[in-house]
Amino acid sequence: MTAHVALDANLHKHLKLNSAKVEEMGADLHMIPVVVSEFMKLVVQFPILFTKHADTGAFTCICLTGFEEGENLFWQNAEFDALYIPLNVSRHPFFVGSDDTQNNDYVICFDTDSQILNTEEGDAIFNADGSASPVLVNAQEQLSELLIGEKQTSAFIEVLLALDLLVPLALEITLASGESKTIKGLYSIDEDKLNALNEHQLVQLQANGYLQAAYTQVASLGQIYGLIQKKNQRDSAPNPWMQQ
Repeated sequence: MTAHVALDANLHKHLKLNSAKVEEMGADLHMIPVVVSEFMKLVVQFPILFTKHADTGAFTCICLTGFEEGENLFWQNAEFDALYIPLNVSRHPFFVGSDDTQNNDYVICFDTDSQILNTEEGDAIFNADGSASPVLVNAQEQLSELLIGEKQTSAFIEVLLALDLLVPLALEITLASGESKTIKGLYSIDEDKLNALNEHQLVQLQANGYLQAAYTQVASLGQIYGLIQKKNQRDSAPNPWMQQ
C-alpha cells in the first residue's frame, strides 16, 4: 500500500534520487494537471485545456498528451520527448503535505514505494551536513511553484466562469487510418466571447496576467494538430513484435 511520509534529514539522509526514472511517472498519462505559470512553456508543444473533476464537478486545467486513457504520445523511446516537462511530472517523487502540528505548515513528503528513490544510486537528497542538496532545492522550488500556481489557477478559472468564457470543446478528430474519434469532457475558452469582452471585463481579466493566460490557452489549441500527427506516426509505426 502506498504511503506518503514527511522527508526528514535524519531519517532519510542516505536517500538518493534516480533522475532517469522521474519522467516515467508521466508515461501513461493522457492528461496532466498544469498551472497558469506553466502556460508560456506548455504552449510550444501542448494543447492546454480544462476538464471537470468527476466527483466534485470543479474545473481543473490540464495539458493534453493523448486521446485515450493511458496514452501519452510524447512518451517516445522510454523518455518524455518534450521541450518542457510539466511540473506535475518533474516534481516526482515529492509531494506537498501538512505537518501534524497546530501550525499546519507545509512539508515535503515522498512516496515510500517510489522506484525513483533508493540508497544505492543517483543524486543525494541531502548533503553530508544534512542541508538540502541541489536535487532537493530544485524539488522545493517546483513544489512551491505548484502550490502557488494551484491557487492562481483556481482564481483564473473563477474569473473565466464569472465571465462565462468556458465552453465545452467539440473535439472530433480523423486519423490517417480513417478512424474518427470524438473526445468528450474537455473545455476551452471561447475565443469569440473573449474578443467581445467590454473594457471593464478586460480589466478584470487583465488582473494578475489572466488576459495573457487566456489568449495563450486559446493559441495552444493549434497544438492539437501536432498531437494528431504524433498519433498517426505511432499508429503507422511497424510493430517490432510482428517482425520477429
